[in-house]
Amino acid sequence: MLETIRHDAIVELRLARPPVNAFDVALTRTLREAIESAAVGGARGIVLSSNRIGMFSGGLDVGAVLQLDQEGRLAELWREYSGLCRTIAASPLPIVAAITGHSPAGGAVLATFCDYRVMARSTDPSKPFRIGLNETQVGLIVPPEVQTGLRRLVGAYRAERLMVAGAMPDAEEALRIGFVDELVEPAQVIERAIEWLNSLLALPPRAMSETRRIARADLVAAFDTHRSGDVDDFVRGWFGEESRATLTAVMAKLKAKA
Repeated sequence: MLETIRHDAIVELRLARPPVNAFDVALTRTLREAIESAAVGGARGIVLSSNRIGMFSGGLDVGAVLQLDQEGRLAELWREYSGLCRTIAASPLPIVAAITGHSPAGGAVLATFCDYRVMARSTDPSKPFRIGLNETQVGLIVPPEVQTGLRRLVGAYRAERLMVAGAMPDAEEALRIGFVDELVEPAQVIERAIEWLNSLLALPPRAMSETRRIARADLVAAFDTHRSGDVDDFVRGWFGEESRATLTAVMAKLKAKA
């Protein structure tokens, strides 16, 4: 479910969980541990990528979530996923998201907490790749720490408009508003992510790393501020009548298309 590829001082962690690299407890924990291991294993930078052109990650595994019948089991998944996002935010190594296609919900959240985002430009202009926090579209609340991350990228008012509407801007719009940093052809996404990292790593390491740590302290603080009460509220949202009905309808549509 996760491939590790070494590019000299850079470790590429490539999501490989079919069909859409959705996060269950196992993938979430595996990726978090891989990021932590890279930080102590001599790597100097990390690229998060996908083994699929056209899809980065579908976010949390909705199918698995709908099968969870206890709030405690869902709380475990959310705590693992939130811990993964905090690990990305607090990583001593710079991390680039190589977004090889669509990136809804949890996929967009991961990218939000990375240092830089390189996204693929669809080869079919009539079918652009999209990225966004579409939680409200499926009856879910965007957690406070996630809201902090998006506000940091696009500004408070634009982030509010995107999150409240559950909007999924296409890649060109995402670039224009600062949601992503670059657009390239799909086959060049990982290569460009590595190039950007190498340019950063060419700087004097102590000065770069310490400046980066200070600059990203607000991201880490957002996770440390919101604890168990917020987790409980978020988990209850998944078990609410509104969200369950909406999520079930979404899964039915996806199965019909399969």
